[in-house]
Amino acid sequence: MRSLGERERTSHQHASGARRGRARAGEGRAPGTGGDRSPPDPALAPLLAQYRAVCPGRDEHELVRGYRVAERLHRGQLRKSGAPYITHPLAVATILAGMGMDTATLVAALLHDTVEDTPYTLGELRADFGDEVAVLVDGVTKLDGERWGARAEAETFRKIVLAAAADLRVLVIKLADRLHNLRTLGFQPREKRIRIATASHELLVPFAERLGIRVLQREMDDLAFAARDPAAHAAAAEAVAAALARVPAAFGPAIGRIGPALRAQGVSAETSVRARHLYSVHRTRGGDVAGLRPCEAARLLILVDGPDTDCYVALGAVHSVLHPVPGRLRDHIALPKDNLYRSLHTRVVSPDGDPLEVIIRSRSMHPLAEYGIVASVREAGDRAAGREVAGRRDLVWLSRLLAWQSAAPSDRFLDGLRAGLAPGTVAAFTSRGRMITLPAGATALDFAYALADGTGERSIGALVNGRPAPLSVELRTGNVVEVLTGPAAAPSADWLDFAVTAHARMEIAQALARSRAERSADAGRRGLREALAGRRVDLLAAEARGDALAVARDLGFGELEELYAALDAGSVRLPDLLERLAPG
Repeated sequence: MRSLGERERTSHQHASGARRGRARAGEGRAPGTGGDRSPPDPALAPLLAQYRAVCPGRDEHELVRGYRVAERLHRGQLRKSGAPYITHPLAVATILAGMGMDTATLVAALLHDTVEDTPYTLGELRADFGDEVAVLVDGVTKLDGERWGARAEAETFRKIVLAAAADLRVLVIKLADRLHNLRTLGFQPREKRIRIATASHELLVPFAERLGIRVLQREMDDLAFAARDPAAHAAAAEAVAAALARVPAAFGPAIGRIGPALRAQGVSAETSVRARHLYSVHRTRGGDVAGLRPCEAARLLILVDGPDTDCYVALGAVHSVLHPVPGRLRDHIALPKDNLYRSLHTRVVSPDGDPLEVIIRSRSMHPLAEYGIVASVREAGDRAAGREVAGRRDLVWLSRLLAWQSAAPSDRFLDGLRAGLAPGTVAAFTSRGRMITLPAGATALDFAYALADGTGERSIGALVNGRPAPLSVELRTGNVVEVLTGPAAAPSADWLDFAVTAHARMEIAQALARSRAERSADAGRRGLREALAGRRVDLLAAEARGDALAVARDLGFGELEELYAALDAGSVRLPDLLERLAPG
């Protein structure tokens, strides 16, 4: 998949010619798709080992078959590193196998570049591997750059978002694909490394975060960080390593108090220290990592063995022995994040006076916290994985993307996507208790448009926590918002100064464009009516007879309003219309 230009492939001309010849002869179709049960290629060993470890007892034949097809189709293609190209789809499938993805996803990962880069067609793939695999491969296949031109990148991402609406596994494959490309980014020229890394931080890492796949998000974050700013990455790595070396002394006294407190409350739990990833530390410190303390480089994680309610008992136990910092408790169990993440976060003061971050979750919450939507796939198993992932409609961020993406023109789509995926969220509520999640910095106007019932365009103000507020007021998590509307209200151009979400901005821009078109059509019609009146011709009668519409169609306009707007804009001359409607 060559999205954002990361393809690392070169081809031997004689191999390419041979593949084209086989395709013309009808031999390019899925070589090796029969009942071949010969021993698998040794190169498959890492993939099969991961598959057996996470999914013991499943039939490996489809993986072997998918690999053999991909290997033969990509034969002769090389990565920029000089390695055979098959090493890339094999690595992508191995990443996904280690996460516990289902067999169909792994087969699709092995085949994900065949339709784009070989004579193998999507129809042939569907016939050989079935609809499920074909849908996944099609979802991640890059659009033809020659056909789409400058719009190819934006339209490829639009295609991925649409495919994700049917099956989120498309995004998971895309993320694993990008992760492997980031791992091998050193073989690319510096300018291309920076471009790919920047795009990863702006678009792909946020997708990983929104799907809750922390294991991918952390590594992608750090690899992109290293490519964009090697010096800052090295400084962060050195500072974090030094801080982690002091973790036992810094965290030991706190852990020594927490253990007995949990046992006293009858809570069985495991307490461990979790290091933060480098880019997170760098961003939190604003790039200045000098003097980094252990409490800034790591957090305490408490995994509770019992039911979810024991997490709150554990929280009380922690607060009973370590002083809590006011205002720093976040309950993501009662109020899960957009990506369904559930945990309690609190900040306490250690016996030595340092503030410590403590995360508390049950063991049943842990897989979802680390693997997000992938945990659902793992639980569903092969037979139900597609239905499980396709049916997740509780991911609010995806619904929000889908609400506006189909109408966004190519030149605005990627900017809107970046804004929609920007880090940070606000959870505000309607007066009836419905939660609306919005990006950080969102306003009451964004809230109004998020209601998706026409409220946005009729807005005139808001009540925030019962108090009057302008539509430009920035919302905070926990705010209760009531949008005030008026029957004659309409969007104004200054709304674009404080609307944050891509959906709101798109709706406002479209409403303003419609309003301008209507004003222009009215002005053009008024000018034509007055000119025709001077020739004793009634425009209303000409419209009723169909004469005006016939003239509009003859000039290439589908509707009268388009003709009148063109007249106002000067692209249609008034004397020409008069000659047609009132000759002589």
